[in-house]
Order: sequence, then structure tokens, then C-alpha cells
Amino acid sequence: MQFCDECGSMMVSRDGSMVCTNDDCGAQAEQDEELAAQFVSTEEQTDDDVIETTEDANFEGKPTATDVVCDECGNREAWYTIKQTGSADEPPTRFFKCTECGHRWRGYN
Repeated sequence: MQFCDECGSMMVSRDGSMVCTNDDCGAQAEQDEELAAQFVSTEEQTDDDVIETTEDANFEGKPTATDVVCDECGNREAWYTIKQTGSADEPPTRFFKCTECGHRWRGYN
């Protein structure tokens, strides 16, 4: 993996040169042929791997929790996703969306 000398973002190989992935930076560097043999390109990430934590995220079809209570309507069921928001030695954060009213909140373990 190669990082941009200008901003520190990850660089990707495009047309024989390394290009910064930060749109605001746009730095380019020559691709070292010796190092290029060590780089492995992966397929683009699909939406199935994305953790939906934005306001317009679609939680329907996600796992449900029944050990929670919605503060807005009192419903005892919510969809949830899990994301590691702190360091690796801390428990992950659960993001909930009420199955009744759509209220969203975070749960910390």
C-alpha cells in the first residue's frame, strides 16, 4: 500500500502512475515497478459491505434486537447495525432504528 506524500491518503494505481484517493489533493507519483509487483488490486466494495449509519440508511431487513426500548414510542423492537467506533480494545457501538416509528439511537456496551 502506498500513501500520498502530500496529505497521507491512500494512493491507487491508475494508468501506470499512483494517484491520491483524496479528491481535494489530486497528487500523483510515479509507480515503482519493483513495488508494483507487490501491490494487489481488489474488486470495488459492494453496498452489501457498507455499514448504514447515515440518517437516510435503510435498516429494513437487518437483524432485530428485542432487548431495547425506543424512547420515542416505547416499542421493544429495533433493527440494528454494529460498527467499531473506538479503538480495537473497546466494544463496538450498535446503531438502532425503531421498527415502529423510525427513531434512531446508539447503544454502547
